[in-house]
Amino acid sequence: MNYIDLFAGAGGMSEGFIRAGFKPIAHVEMDEAACFTLKTRVAYHYLKSKGQINFYQDYLSGKISRSDLYSKVPSHLLESVINLPIGPEFNTKIYKKIEEQLKGKKVDLIIGGPPCQAYSLVGRSRSVDKMVGDPRNFLYVQYAKFLEKYKPKIFVFENVSGLKSAGKGVYLKNMETLFLKKGYNIQLFTIEANNFGVLQQRKRIIIIGWLKDKNLRIPNLEAVKINKGYIVSHLFEDLPILQAGQGIERVSNYTTNRINKCLKDSSIRKASDILTLHVARPHTEQDKEIYRIAVNLLKKGERLNYSNLPIRLKTHSNQHSFFDRFKVVNGNSSFSQTVVAHISKDGHYYIHPDIKQNRSITVREAARLQSFPDDFYFEGFKEEKNRTAAFKQIGNAVPPLMAYKIGHMIKINL
Repeated sequence: MNYIDLFAGAGGMSEGFIRAGFKPIAHVEMDEAACFTLKTRVAYHYLKSKGQINFYQDYLSGKISRSDLYSKVPSHLLESVINLPIGPEFNTKIYKKIEEQLKGKKVDLIIGGPPCQAYSLVGRSRSVDKMVGDPRNFLYVQYAKFLEKYKPKIFVFENVSGLKSAGKGVYLKNMETLFLKKGYNIQLFTIEANNFGVLQQRKRIIIIGWLKDKNLRIPNLEAVKINKGYIVSHLFEDLPILQAGQGIERVSNYTTNRINKCLKDSSIRKASDILTLHVARPHTEQDKEIYRIAVNLLKKGERLNYSNLPIRLKTHSNQHSFFDRFKVVNGNSSFSQTVVAHISKDGHYYIHPDIKQNRSITVREAARLQSFPDDFYFEGFKEEKNRTAAFKQIGNAVPPLMAYKIGHMIKINL
């Protein structure tokens, strides 16, 4: 089954659907760094299918450049990543590029979801006008234009749970009306990523829509309850120990026998994987002192309240809200706090649970919390490391493991 990924981001949702047996026709994304990540993943899947994964491993090891890697891939596959913003100004151009990829084939499925900031509760709380005037509120209208254009049998629309209350429910109601007008029945599900085996608390809305003249069985996503007894520390325990500011961008000789069952079951790690992006941020002595306090409190079953810090450690001008701005990732829990794009700005909300390491989590650790496989590489804007871009992509992504479960459930019901 062929699909188009709209508002694709780094491709977390797409990765899951590929694993479930679907075939991508095009990924549409406006962020340049995310598009490089998508192209690199296109290269991975192509080279793997041709038995030439060694070229990809050479890239991860730093033996060849990104342009060298891309030269091993047919240009039309790289061109399936469309770096344009979805909207009236560029839709015609996007349609043309998609048609070049389709070559007469049909689109069976459309996946994706517009940027969530305009619907999120956090975004609205920080906005002066509560995001009322934000044009991203209406990107679902553009999504519907692609439904009208390609008439897929089914679509999967993902967004934050705040969508239900944004605009006092008006946006969601208008969305339902519009999708129905375009010929689609819909079913809305409110799901938790940790119920799909992702070791992270991540509440999301999934809307599944299907053509009204198709008699399709829609799986009940809210009935999924996967719990294999894994805890967050299982995601980190095989990784090299780092202090703040330490790490190597690409570790080509990383081997260990400690690939636990959690990493295998989640399709996160294989013995042949090359470790990348496991580099710790540098931190000030003040931040590291706060981190130690936070970790020691968690050992007692308590969370740090910023207002309770010694005065000498309280430097934020806003001391009347966001009391949990310093938060430890609880290694003994069955899920972590939600990984969001703000992790690109600082790591204070994602402190490593090991006090001996005394740092915030790395890009690779954040990716594992999101269930990305270790062979998934997050790109920057140029052929160089860009930790900020990688963190942002991870925070905005759909967990691939959750997407795989959804894709698999849809496929067996079609």
